[in-house]
Amino acid sequence: MGASSSSSSSKTSKKGVSDKTFTGVGNLIKLLPTGTVFLFQFLNPVLTNNGKCSTLNKYLDSILIGLCGVSCCFASFTDSYSDSDGNTHYGIVTKNGLWPSTGSTDVSAYKLRFGDFVHAFFAVIVFAGLSLLDSNTVRCFYPEFESTEKVLLQVLPPVIGAVSGTVFMLFPNTRHGIGYPSSNNTSNNS
Repeated sequence: MGASSSSSSSKTSKKGVSDKTFTGVGNLIKLLPTGTVFLFQFLNPVLTNNGKCSTLNKYLDSILIGLCGVSCCFASFTDSYSDSDGNTHYGIVTKNGLWPSTGSTDVSAYKLRFGDFVHAFFAVIVFAGLSLLDSNTVRCFYPEFESTEKVLLQVLPPVIGAVSGTVFMLFPNTRHGIGYPSSNNTSNNS
């Protein structure tokens, strides 16, 4: 009997660790807005001329990287909820709750939190790592870096991912921003 109870507690602790791991990975995946990353991956080769840039290409790609970075930051300050009729409403998180609110639902539980700023900062850092270490961007903006600092280009993305993943496990994301499924439970966001 003692062996079976220790076996079940071992299974429970393994399940708890795996649940936390999958939750952490899920939070990391939710970090960057999918549409923003897709837009960057789609337009970057076109705007950089596959890494063979002219001055105009550099300006256009800089604008793309800047706008996508702003989008990643902005998405950290959006949230959604479902009203009693099942309609999904999106808004911007403020110190008082969501804006704009429909008035029929109390959105004060969706207030701005410290974790939102942490998520916004790391979303920008992760996107900067993704965009600035992209092979087309490297060949366009700093081509000599690709040959001289190859080890850094290989090591930096996993380091950024590991640090960000750790931070997101410490500050789990409960926001369901624009483009993510809404939460039916407001207690999740308080």
